[in-house]
Amino acid sequence: MIRPATPTLASTPVLETERLVLRAPVASDWPHWRAFMASDRSSFIRPDDLDEAKAWRAMGHLVGMWVLRGYGLFIIEAKGDPTPLGMCGPWHPIDWPEPELAWSLWSPAAEGRGIMVEAVTAARSHAFGPLGWDTAVSYIDPANARSIALAERLGAVRDGTAPRMDPADLVYRHPNPAVRT
Repeated sequence: MIRPATPTLASTPVLETERLVLRAPVASDWPHWRAFMASDRSSFIRPDDLDEAKAWRAMGHLVGMWVLRGYGLFIIEAKGDPTPLGMCGPWHPIDWPEPELAWSLWSPAAEGRGIMVEAVTAARSHAFGPLGWDTAVSYIDPANARSIALAERLGAVRDGTAPRMDPADLVYRHPNPAVRT
């Protein structure tokens, strides 16, 4: 007998903040992800030759990280509105030198409202708390001024000695709340 696959990641955590819900990806996120990936907003995270099939595979990576690692990027939505605004959270492909806290804001309407600070703060607490991470970085293209500003607002500091996949990337190291300086 062949059993059908479960269409959701049922055992994934859901994080809530004052204004937001952070949850695992679901199939209904696809049109929003596709629109984001086709827009200039995704220019810092997508390949130049992106097409719909590659965007689909990239979404599969989002789901696959949850299955293979037990964590992944959370989809961000406002409480009471299931429209995805973006994603953030723990990310660590097998060939990356360190675990990353990554983010992307899909909706231009969500800009300037502190949503990503609130979301990444919750995701970072999850990474350093229940996941047991002792370090986390964010790899940022030097031309991505908004992400650099966000990393700095979150208290991350530039680490010029950290390994990186792309030598041009800046690496911002996040403070571990369990380590007091």
